[in-house]
Amino acid sequence: MLAERIVKRGGCLALLFVLAVGPLTSAANKPNIIILVTLDSVRADRMGFLGVKSRTPNLDALAKQSVIFERAYAQAPLTVVSHATILSGTYPQVHRASELGNSLASGVPYLPEVLHNQGYRSGAFVGSILLDARNGFAPGFDRGFDVYHAGFHLIQPGESGAPLIRRSGAQVVARALAWLNRKQQSAVFLWVQISDADAPYATSYDRGVTASDAALGKLISALRSQNLYDGAVIVVTSDHGESLGAHGEDTHGIFLYDETVRVPLLVKLPQQQMAGKLVKGRVRLLDIAPTILETAGIPVPSQMQGQSLLRIAKSNPDADQPVYSRSDFSHQAFGWSVLESWRAGKYLYIRAPKPELYDLSADPNATRDLAQSSKATVETLAAQLNAFDSRFEIAGKPAETGLSSSEMQKLASLGYVGLQKANAGASTAAMGTDPKDTIATANKVLSAWLVLQAGHAEKAMPVFRQALAGQQDIFLAQYGLGVALAQQQQLAEATEHLHKAIELRPESGWAQYQMGVTLMKKGDFKTAAVHLEIACSRLAEFAAAHAALAQAYEKIGRK
Repeated sequence: MLAERIVKRGGCLALLFVLAVGPLTSAANKPNIIILVTLDSVRADRMGFLGVKSRTPNLDALAKQSVIFERAYAQAPLTVVSHATILSGTYPQVHRASELGNSLASGVPYLPEVLHNQGYRSGAFVGSILLDARNGFAPGFDRGFDVYHAGFHLIQPGESGAPLIRRSGAQVVARALAWLNRKQQSAVFLWVQISDADAPYATSYDRGVTASDAALGKLISALRSQNLYDGAVIVVTSDHGESLGAHGEDTHGIFLYDETVRVPLLVKLPQQQMAGKLVKGRVRLLDIAPTILETAGIPVPSQMQGQSLLRIAKSNPDADQPVYSRSDFSHQAFGWSVLESWRAGKYLYIRAPKPELYDLSADPNATRDLAQSSKATVETLAAQLNAFDSRFEIAGKPAETGLSSSEMQKLASLGYVGLQKANAGASTAAMGTDPKDTIATANKVLSAWLVLQAGHAEKAMPVFRQALAGQQDIFLAQYGLGVALAQQQQLAEATEHLHKAIELRPESGWAQYQMGVTLMKKGDFKTAAVHLEIACSRLAEFAAAHAALAQAYEKIGRK
């Protein structure tokens, strides 16, 4: 029901507005091609069309033929979480996807599936292993796609060689165009994800932005050469930005300042309708899925929580709406407080153990915290955020681990005690350690993970140990040290740290998988099978987990 949406439309006035504006398209002229391009980690302040020195000539040219949304904000500063919001039109508390392998909730509406059910042939081509649904990183993301091209590979226990964790934007676009060029009888939805600017992997961030722009240019040129451009709907955005050291954060994932959540957003309509129109009011990535469906003349599922960007552009393009963002990663990966942000009027309010308030009109870089001197404003914005949070059914309630009672009992019988529940509700916000005080630890642990992924376990281990010396309940450090020790064949100590990681986050399919394969190396196939069964239930499409479980079953006589 419309009235049940978290973002309310204003009752009768909204209904009158919808009737007055009417549909923006119809089934008779629905676009044959809808393309969504997401540029990983690209900040809004790198866009030439937003008034800075241009590094993005192709985006700038596209902007002249698009609706430009000057202030667009991600609902999370993370690749998996933000893409789940983009593709489902729901907030992170609803879709439940996470960077640590939590699956996209099966009950949420999903743009590719909705379009597919309306006759669109659908394809996804992604540049990062973080979005590889078959490798356990983004379970459920391939729902509704005819083709979901990822095919990345981490080095599995006992293997040698180099991992494949990302592809250049040029490679991704080439694969997407090869698929698009095949003869087709139906309309097409294409999602292309370009990760050249992802700072941990790029040799230079600004060069990565330029490379992302160049890859987009190749896609646009191909569409023009095939006479597909004019009739297409093309949406270009970024999943999140990049801190690049601002506020002490090296990359992204923790903080909610503009560096990581303000992103570019363009919507090119068929025949370049509304070309060059500038929308100055705040909008959200949450609004992308409803917008695309409206361009196709497809009813927006009532569970989607966004609204059409085109209606905003036509009705009141300069009006601001409050924008909500959150990061659960600080809690899930490090055991610290969840962070939530609320942008309303000229203010940015951040809910944390030490609340923050910034006047962005006078202080756009959020360098002067007004929380202590403007307590009345803090109370007003905190009350607005409380009202927003209260609209979620799960607000204040701990989310379930996703494990069955029998699985929990099996883990308990193996000596796991005090198993944590994955608190994803608002009750975890502003409780515990403030990430502002510990961001240096996050920087080091995340950097160590990059070293580990590159195959240098011996260099990563001291960093994980140092982090754990200061705080034992850092899941990402316990898990990372367990993986690194297993790679170094130090199996007894590896199982100790993986055991602790599972106690912290029993729902982690990856921790369960790593424990399973490590126990197999030790010859404990019976216990390994328990962990691998849980891993397979959490990462249903991860072939390596199923292969390992089959081997364990064979060893214990369950042929």
